[in-house]
Amino acid sequence: MNCENCGAPLNPVPGRDYLFCDHCGSFHFPIANRDGVRLLGESSNMVCPICREDLVSGTVDEVKLLTCNKCHGILVPSWNFYTIVRYLRAEYAEKDRPPRPLNKEELQRGISCPSCRQPMDTHPYYGPGNVVIDNCGRCGLVWLDFGELDRIISAAGRDRGSLL
Repeated sequence: MNCENCGAPLNPVPGRDYLFCDHCGSFHFPIANRDGVRLLGESSNMVCPICREDLVSGTVDEVKLLTCNKCHGILVPSWNFYTIVRYLRAEYAEKDRPPRPLNKEELQRGISCPSCRQPMDTHPYYGPGNVVIDNCGRCGLVWLDFGELDRIISAAGRDRGSLL
């Protein structure tokens, strides 16, 4: 990503959800999408398993992950996935969203892990939200399509709003 003021490359500030321009000294605060992902834009050596675009760095509440600029899917280590879900569900204070039925057609999809390129396991997420997720047990990675994290966070449950 480039600076809106001078066009120079922006650099992620370590441990933060924003970018800094070393050339002109300005800050850039990315806006979070519906899944809460803030795009930081650093290139990675992995490609999106859905649309084959390069994955770039992003964060959800300062937890680092990779995301796709095109389809907005999320690749996150499984231990970070658990942390993100637990924290955001506890923080969530909006009205419950009605559950959508699980789309069983999604279970037929086969995608490859962006890290080891082996087939990922596609299965229903066994928590709230009625979503199908993909994970690689070899690499410890979870793939979420755009909107799936939001569905998990906003689904009804006793763990919602417990940080308030």
